[in-house]
Amino acid sequence: MQHASSSTMIGRTVVVTGATSGIGRATATGLARMGAHVAITGRDRGRVEDAAREIRAVGGGQVDVFVADMSSQAQVRRLAGEVLGRLGRIDVLVNNVGGFWNTRHVTAGGLERTFALNHLAPFLLTCLLLDRLTQGAPARVVTVASAAQATGRIDFDDLQGRRSYSGSRAYDQSKLANILFTYELARRLRGSGVTANALHPGMVNTSFGAEDPGRIQRVLVPLLRPLMKSPAQGAATSIHLASAPAAEQTSGRYVAGDRLRRSSARSYDQVVAARLWAVSADLVGLTAAARG
Repeated sequence: MQHASSSTMIGRTVVVTGATSGIGRATATGLARMGAHVAITGRDRGRVEDAAREIRAVGGGQVDVFVADMSSQAQVRRLAGEVLGRLGRIDVLVNNVGGFWNTRHVTAGGLERTFALNHLAPFLLTCLLLDRLTQGAPARVVTVASAAQATGRIDFDDLQGRRSYSGSRAYDQSKLANILFTYELARRLRGSGVTANALHPGMVNTSFGAEDPGRIQRVLVPLLRPLMKSPAQGAATSIHLASAPAAEQTSGRYVAGDRLRRSSARSYDQVVAARLWAVSADLVGLTAAARG
């Protein structure tokens, strides 16, 4: 993987969701070091402000703060409105926010939280910001997925896990949804100057899933921590796709570690991708035009 120079992002504006800790914070910090104007999101204002102070200290540039619980569609819509009101251009959107819950949780809008946060939030935010991204093209959409996409299946008969819920199954489904969304988005954006790519950051030592871990996580994670990447190492692929000149023409691809990879066979099913797009658009209440 070719790394961008330290000044590659001067004059560019990047939105990074879920940037109060872990990979998101490291991604925002790395891009700020390259000169980017960074806008970060998080659920808690105090934590977002703390992250912004650290990023400003490291990068020395402008860092804007946005507060939203992205499992809520109403808050995603408010966030998009605030971003559009404050940012005259968006060169890169990094869809980083995500989570894992071993037991089934329901959002204020009545949706299963894993599907709502991991898939519907980036789907809706990207669609709402797409005109601004296109206006400033070339631009990029980078979505953090996971190797869990390999075992994911889209269960259209029970997307919300109402009949049967498994934390790992819900997570795997949401990560496959990230890939299907990315590939469908890339097809729809062909010729626009906006690229869309997804990535697997590797096993990273963060607090991911700590709120409601499964039994296997409680046992294995402490044992695996010495082998895990640091957040900065985990953010390297996001930073590359967001900034590297070599990645400017790459679209509709999946990157794991330092190279392009093939994702699961299911992720290339264009019929499933189109259906998922339509179902997602209905769930988030997008207009007919946005549904495509």
